[in-house]
Amino acid sequence: MNLRRFLFFLLALPVVLCAQGLDPAALLHQPPNVWPTYNGDYSGRRFSPLSQINSSNVQSLSLLWAARFTSSSANGITIKSTPLLVNGVLYFTAPNNVWAADVRSGRELWHYTYPPNTGSTIGNRGVGMYENWLFFETPDSHLVSLDARTGKERWKVEIADPKLDYTSTVAPVVIRNHVILGIGGDHLDNPGFVQSRDPETGALQWKFFTTPRKGEPGIETWPDEYASAHGTGQPWMPGTYDPDLNLYYVGTGNPNPVMAEKSRKGDNLYTCSIVAINPDTGKLVWYYQVSPHDVHDWDAAETPVLIDGVIDGQPRKLLAQASRNGYYFLLDRTNGKHLVTTPLIDTLNWAKGLNANGQPIPDPAKYPATDGVLVSPSSNGATNWPAPSFNPETGLLYVGSSRTFSMFYLTDIDERPEGWGGLDNMVGGDGGALLAIDYKTGKTVWRHDWPSGGGVVSNLSTAGKLLFTSNLNYLIAFEPSTGKILWHAGLTGIPSAGPITYMVDGRQQILVAAGDTLFAFTLN
Repeated sequence: MNLRRFLFFLLALPVVLCAQGLDPAALLHQPPNVWPTYNGDYSGRRFSPLSQINSSNVQSLSLLWAARFTSSSANGITIKSTPLLVNGVLYFTAPNNVWAADVRSGRELWHYTYPPNTGSTIGNRGVGMYENWLFFETPDSHLVSLDARTGKERWKVEIADPKLDYTSTVAPVVIRNHVILGIGGDHLDNPGFVQSRDPETGALQWKFFTTPRKGEPGIETWPDEYASAHGTGQPWMPGTYDPDLNLYYVGTGNPNPVMAEKSRKGDNLYTCSIVAINPDTGKLVWYYQVSPHDVHDWDAAETPVLIDGVIDGQPRKLLAQASRNGYYFLLDRTNGKHLVTTPLIDTLNWAKGLNANGQPIPDPAKYPATDGVLVSPSSNGATNWPAPSFNPETGLLYVGSSRTFSMFYLTDIDERPEGWGGLDNMVGGDGGALLAIDYKTGKTVWRHDWPSGGGVVSNLSTAGKLLFTSNLNYLIAFEPSTGKILWHAGLTGIPSAGPITYMVDGRQQILVAAGDTLFAFTLN
């Protein structure tokens, strides 16, 4: 082989490997050299079995490469997506943009730009992948399919009418031949839904509305069909999946009108809930509502983490959620039966206690009022969308938390308010902390209080006895059993997506996005 051909071969190698496509088995049990879906696998644990980088050598972790990505379609790029890694190629997004980059160097392989539109550019969580095809949601609520080898558009279909102010940010979850989507946007009381599309054509397979219609179970938790149909409950984060039970679990958003609750008396199902859906039919199998009759904008969209554990000496299929409303919940994921509810933070003041199902009982004295009422947490929540991590070796769930207070005001006193009927002004707090929670009891085993910076951050744990997280513009490694800091590195921006890890050419790497830049670390 002459030099020219050899160089061409090296440059083309990532694209050649990409042509092999994604093995669907990777979504069930994550191989060491891929990160094939938003959370690494279907479980939502963000735990890697890799251990080449470990607590004994993490001090030697150093920067391998950093690559910045820009777009003519935006003044500034923030990568909130978790990159996928398949066959040596990283795939990641920002609103209206998708990139492919070589995992060995960060070199851009292709860049797709969606046409200018009027949709919200609040963020994008990433792509889903089926064989050689990528799928991502656009700000104006379309689903676009790309050829992963070239970045060329295959097709696009409308998810929802962009004129209705829907916001599409979810990383699609691929389950067999189902591309499962969520939707966001609650300003105009639009119906919330989960839907499934055909990966070949984009055709709609099914659609599950997150609030019931006339004659459906749950309609009795609304005063009338109109209130339910306009009650939203948008599922704006990707869910998790149990292949043995064939159930897809996803959290839903808050009810509408936001904060103004006069026209929607009742629990308002299935808002602020964890719902279990059959991915082949879109039928609801069970639900658990973590915030009945929410009035504080506490979406339950946070990741439902699947845990195979032991309760009372018996193996159980479990689901855990650290929820925005300030509570930790543990459920039996076969049927949604409640097992544990405990507070995440010690400043909670909005509930009068728990009912027989472990649900917080809202205190009407803490509802938004025209002259304001002091509530903890703020509408940003005790935690939020950044990823938790569960380590099966320690039995601990790691989650970022924030102890905050807001004054909640009622601004729309009409009998039938619409959209945002209130506002909240954050008035202070008691800082943020990284929590390590015993999944069986919900009790905090250790807590690291941040001296400054935000408390709600994404996490990754590994079999190398490491927990990676961030604060301010630092990537940090903790010992996961004790909370001792073992290593840190400064970045050029605040980490904006969860770190991931994988093997390339026999070397483990840690990758994290901060603003418009990807940073890859490996052992020196």
